[in-house]
Amino acid sequence: MSNHLSRLFSASKAIIGMIHVPALPGTPRYGGDIGAIIKQAVREARLYQQAGIRALAIENMHDVPYIKGPVGPEITAIMTRLGHEVKQASGLPCGIQLLAAANCQALAVAQAAGLDFVRAEGFVFGHLADEGYIDAQAGKLLRYRSQIGAEHIPIFTDIKKKHSAHALTADLDVVETARAAAFFLSDGLILTGAATGRAASVAEIKAVKAAVDLPVLVGSGITAENVGDYYACCDGFIVGSYFKQGGHWANGLDAGRIQRFMERIARLEAETPN
Repeated sequence: MSNHLSRLFSASKAIIGMIHVPALPGTPRYGGDIGAIIKQAVREARLYQQAGIRALAIENMHDVPYIKGPVGPEITAIMTRLGHEVKQASGLPCGIQLLAAANCQALAVAQAAGLDFVRAEGFVFGHLADEGYIDAQAGKLLRYRSQIGAEHIPIFTDIKKKHSAHALTADLDVVETARAAAFFLSDGLILTGAATGRAASVAEIKAVKAAVDLPVLVGSGITAENVGDYYACCDGFIVGSYFKQGGHWANGLDAGRIQRFMERIARLEAETPN
């Protein structure tokens, strides 16, 4: 495990549970009650903590339709408060992603709220997402991290991101994309399937892990049933959809699913030599 992950996680694998916060102020589906949003996020954080989940990540996934690039100050403000409350309630390492590709704002939230990592999209190479064209941000983002004194906050970066077309970089496979992200000083890589809840390619994960000296996380499609296929070839898992009722990202958490998943992880750890 890399220095960043070993600092954040004492166990052999990072297990990160997603908190998809309800729609935030100013977005079409906002329900008008900030207090209710905070209570739900804190309730989910405590449920995850009690179930043995090792870290959390908060994301504004209900803010559809997303805008690309900077989000409004109201989103940055409420996500800062949410991050602080979730971290205080759970005592777990906590990260943040701000959709879509609002990476500098996410880093500012992490710095202000005392969060532990950022998940960033659009780090290297451009791609066409459903929000529009998203350009690479590595240079801007890492310079901003230095400017605000947040070098202690690792940035884990999606490559060949889900919900996106990669025709412009079709001549670059995932391994070459990973090498570019490593060259541009990513702190860790995230591989996903084509969309939320869809499984990533085991072959691609193995190839990326062999090609770069960075932690590799699987960021979509992980279940209690398939986690064993990935366990030996990556450094951790970001799990959202599987932990929800019916396996759908927009639903509430299902404690039984979380328990089954963590029981499977415990068996895998017991079977794996130190």
